[in-house]
Amino acid sequence: MPNELSGELRSLVAAVQRNCDIADARHARGMTLCIYLLEMREYFRWERDLAPSAPPPRADLSRWIAERETLWNDLEESEFDPLCLDGEQFDPFATDAINERLRQRGLVYGAGIGRYHRPHFFLGERLRQEVREGVSVLVSGREYARDLTAMPAALRSGTLYLRQDVVRRWLWGKVETWPGQPKSGPLGRALLQHGFDADADTAISRMAEIEGEAMILHELGEHRAGRWLGPAWEEMLAGFSERRAEILCRAVRDLIADCDFTLPTLLARGAQGSLHFWFANLEGMRRALFPGLAVAYGRWHEQGDETALRRTLAEGSAHWRDVATRLLAIHRREGAAGEARISALADADQLAL
Repeated sequence: MPNELSGELRSLVAAVQRNCDIADARHARGMTLCIYLLEMREYFRWERDLAPSAPPPRADLSRWIAERETLWNDLEESEFDPLCLDGEQFDPFATDAINERLRQRGLVYGAGIGRYHRPHFFLGERLRQEVREGVSVLVSGREYARDLTAMPAALRSGTLYLRQDVVRRWLWGKVETWPGQPKSGPLGRALLQHGFDADADTAISRMAEIEGEAMILHELGEHRAGRWLGPAWEEMLAGFSERRAEILCRAVRDLIADCDFTLPTLLARGAQGSLHFWFANLEGMRRALFPGLAVAYGRWHEQGDETALRRTLAEGSAHWRDVATRLLAIHRREGAAGEARISALADADQLAL
């Protein structure tokens, strides 16, 4: 824990970290083994203040994982603690009120419910605050408390959080997978565009800023999509019990956001590195749903055919809005029983474009 924090703030860090540990105790071991080990490796680096590129000592990492799992066993049934500031207690999800108190202290706090109903918390150094399209954007740097699965950017209750320390660590995680990929692929192109082959540390720092902006664009696109989809969309997501249905619906909203806003904005700015990096991360459900987008990217890269890529994005925008409307109609008509139908659509390849 940093020595420069006051006694009250050190207590706050400890309280936020305890809530992070409780959230991990409830949800961390629900991951696949491979993802779990990768996440734990990165979390160990953060907790021990190791460089994101530093290989963790195997014996220390194994011992730490065992100790962390023992802690989780003790915390699994615990309730989240309130947070105390200026002698007043706050619900740990009261982010607006807590951030108002932390503004003059140079800190930013985030809390919310993420994928699969998993709570997330963090407390970090406040770098800057701005307003974009009516959305408050809070950018944090060094983090004092966090949970295992740290999201680089997230939109929570009208506030957009960009966590630069997490972005940088996430980028290094991507780099660790790069040697097994062709250097001519989109990830290699993005890294080389930023000079990774000449100076890796400088390139990653530069990318953290540039790709952080691309992440802000995506979250703003999600904000726009959310206004169009309406509150029924969030109610539908909150009611899902099966992961497959949630993965599908989140992917559809992501595609609306990126076809409508993120990718057209990056194209208009001529942000080639960010475009390569976006397509390096087109994977999973989004890639399965929209294989035509990867084809259009290939033509743009190989032939400079921006018109075809823009046309594909326009087609995608119309298509994914139509799909979202159909999914909402199923949910409205069938309620909880419609979740199985939505899950089946993800596997039936009926929605792909």
